[in-house]
Amino acid sequence: MMVRRSETQIVQNLKDAGCTNDFIQAFMASLEQGKTSDGVKLLQKHRKFLLDSTHEWQKKIDCLDYLIYQMKEN
Repeated sequence: MMVRRSETQIVQNLKDAGCTNDFIQAFMASLEQGKTSDGVKLLQKHRKFLLDSTHEWQKKIDCLDYLIYQMKEN
């Protein structure tokens, strides 16, 4: 059985996920209009953005790790 989340809970979840106010408004509008598939597409797009950002930060961390390694070796 799926538990229906309140609008307040959904908005808070989106804020916690780093969504902008414009994103939240668009997402909530899609739900209000019964366009669940549009809402899912928005969520997937934001997820991809977050994942891409994570990969970018990981590359930077890897560069620092390599530099630290090199400095310790010398």
